Amino acid sequence: MNILIVYAHPEPQSMNGAMYQTAIAHLEAAGHHVKTSDLYSMQFDPVSSRNNFSTVYDPAFFKPQLEEMHATEVGGFADKINMEQEKVEWCDLMIWQFPLWWFSIPAILKGWVDRVFAMGRFYKNGHLYETGLFGSKKALLSLTTGGPPENYLRDGLNGDLEGILRPVHRGIFEFTGFSVLQPHVIYGPARQSPQELSAVLKNWEHRLEHIFEEQPITIGAY
Repeated sequence: MNILIVYAHPEPQSMNGAMYQTAIAHLEAAGHHVKTSDLYSMQFDPVSSRNNFSTVYDPAFFKPQLEEMHATEVGGFADKINMEQEKVEWCDLMIWQFPLWWFSIPAILKGWVDRVFAMGRFYKNGHLYETGLFGSKKALLSLTTGGPPENYLRDGLNGDLEGILRPVHRGIFEFTGFSVLQPHVIYGPARQSPQELSAVLKNWEHRLEHIFEEQPITIGAY
């Protein structure tokens, strides 16, 4: 199968870095085809602008969605953006590996979405949610948190993790047609021993062995 891993952490020696490298090695060893976007290593510019495009639809007023629709029609995306778009279109499964920062994904990852998930090419009228263009694909969030599991329950300090991740699960993945797999969450890796972290990576390997057998979770409209 074809797998894209989008990685957003500035430190290669972090737990996120270990999860990322483990996934690449394990999936390739299992015979899968893996492509990656290591956003910090790429120094990916998260700022959406006319630099997204090699063409111009309206030089007087910059409306990104109109420029995206036009670029979709005429092949007018900048080379770096088109390369990322092709990776998403190629994959059967997309994995995002990141730390949960301020109840959300890192800015560099959100900027990647802003620039890559273009109207016309990734979504359009009549092709949203259940009729989304990526209806044959699956998506998985693999993330670390700063706090323990009890902080991310409905009555916990930070509220339920499902609600925190909903803008990504529903507003990005399901919106464009992806089926959503159960997120893979490592709680408070900085508080775990080397032995515990080694077990965490083994558990990640085990899950990846059976990832294409998993059924999607239901996010839904509410």
